[in-house]
Amino acid sequence: MEEIIKQIIAKLGADVCGIAKVERFEDAPVGFRPTDIYKDCKSVVVFAKNMPKGLAYVSPRIVYNKATDMNLAELDRISYLASIEIEKLGGIAVPLPSDSPYEYWDDEKTEGRGLLSMRHAAVLAGIGSMGKNNLIINRKYGNMINIGAVLTNLDLESDPLSEELCISGCRLCLDSCPQKALNGVTVSQKLCRAFTYSSNKRGFGVYNCNKCRIVCPRAFGVKKAPTL
Repeated sequence: MEEIIKQIIAKLGADVCGIAKVERFEDAPVGFRPTDIYKDCKSVVVFAKNMPKGLAYVSPRIVYNKATDMNLAELDRISYLASIEIEKLGGIAVPLPSDSPYEYWDDEKTEGRGLLSMRHAAVLAGIGSMGKNNLIINRKYGNMINIGAVLTNLDLESDPLSEELCISGCRLCLDSCPQKALNGVTVSQKLCRAFTYSSNKRGFGVYNCNKCRIVCPRAFGVKKAPTL
């Protein structure tokens, strides 16, 4: 069953897929566990879609911003269609939004949380390890990925966890952050958001910074490094 579901996810356009039993989410905050969303959830199917490497070589404001939006929309399409196919196999499936909308918002900290932490779900499903920039590093695709997920009541086997892929002692993302929003463990959303997200004169949303992603020696995968 696990391989059938992974084949479905791949056919729909995802580049990598992993599975985590719901028990792996026991340490997630109350209110943000798979069973808080769907009480009968037994497994979380997590997948990722790669972004073009060329996005690391341009200003993030327009091109990177638009491509990220498109990538996230593709993940939402995959989660929706995969849920329909999983239910044809006899299970119940819940497609989750890859990014927004979400409800949790702390005004003081300017901090939002999705229904489920996609980054932590990716770690628990073996897709990759967490970098000091709080981005997932996948062995093949590096950190140039975004993540989607489907909850299901099918009792599936978990994939092995990834080895640690963030380079020990590397501080490039920490030292390159113009807002000093990273400490190697978490990111201050308040500091990051204040600088990264804004609107141009036409009223379009733009990204002003993706430095922590593109300076990473593992941005393009373990065997490939950016030459920026």
